[in-house]
Amino acid sequence: MFALSTHSFADDKGLIGISMPTKSSARWIADGDNMVKVFTEKGYQTDLQYADDDIPNQLAQIENMVTKGVKVLVIAAIDGTTLSDILQKAHDAGVKVIAYDRLIRDSANVDYYATFDNFQVGVLQATTLTDALGVKDGKGPFNIELFGGSPDDNNAFFFYNGAMSVLQPYIDGGKLVVQSGQMGMDKVGTLRWDGAVAQARMDNLLSAYYTDKRVDAVLSPYDGLSIGILSSLKGVGYGSGDMKMPFVSGQDAEVPSVKSIIAGEQYSTIFKDTRELAKVTANMVDAMASGKEPEVNDTKTYDNGVKVVPAYLLKPVAVDAKNWEEVLIGSGYYTKDQITQ
Repeated sequence: MFALSTHSFADDKGLIGISMPTKSSARWIADGDNMVKVFTEKGYQTDLQYADDDIPNQLAQIENMVTKGVKVLVIAAIDGTTLSDILQKAHDAGVKVIAYDRLIRDSANVDYYATFDNFQVGVLQATTLTDALGVKDGKGPFNIELFGGSPDDNNAFFFYNGAMSVLQPYIDGGKLVVQSGQMGMDKVGTLRWDGAVAQARMDNLLSAYYTDKRVDAVLSPYDGLSIGILSSLKGVGYGSGDMKMPFVSGQDAEVPSVKSIIAGEQYSTIFKDTRELAKVTANMVDAMASGKEPEVNDTKTYDNGVKVVPAYLLKPVAVDAKNWEEVLIGSGYYTKDQITQ
């Protein structure tokens, strides 16, 4: 009887469906855990599912959530263009939809978008590299290679365009040289954010363009790619003897990459506090549940092809060897033991 009353109390606020793309990246596990915690504290029940980067799997999981009677769907899409049909079903069933961190495209049935300022992520990634190289002070030319994220993830284009807003003037001015000539998301994208794919591409770049030249910097949009890129560089001798490791960027402040930064391998990463994103998302749900307008701070940027989706953007933070402890440990995101053991 006690369990029943607890259950019915939780039911007062309803069930929230949380659809995450994969457990292969530590950040999505953190996102899922943070949301369950925040929603539970607010009196909701949650149904958290991971789709193993399998699109049909994610579609089936979301369909199941709609059938179960969720009030709101929070979706981080594997492929932001494949959800139109299931979101129509959700809409017809009166279910609200929040796109979480990745914009869902080509659907009118996306109510809100909770994310970080993705263009700014790219700006920060590129700025860490240009600052490290000293091109602002007139140093150069330096050789740089560019990596993009997954072309089916809308964010990847914002990251790339943000980075290029910083890098392009230096490329045009000859201070930065892309020896491979490979530029643009159609050439530098990395499907499914796969580190092994990035490593193989870096291997090819090194053998084709750098047998008699050195790489000075690599734009990497995500830590999982950075680890693969660094493996490739180490494989031909960078980071040993007099071959200095190139400056390599990243994103998500994943533990292996933070350790790599401390060890002097990866140069920088971008920290996105997923605890804050979970709170923003929960506040959106709370507002919708009580018939209010959720708070947003961007109503222009995120056109999904059918509508401009009102969004709340959080600020990303650049992290390197100088400030990792202050930002990551100081904020309580990690404990010192997680990083140093």
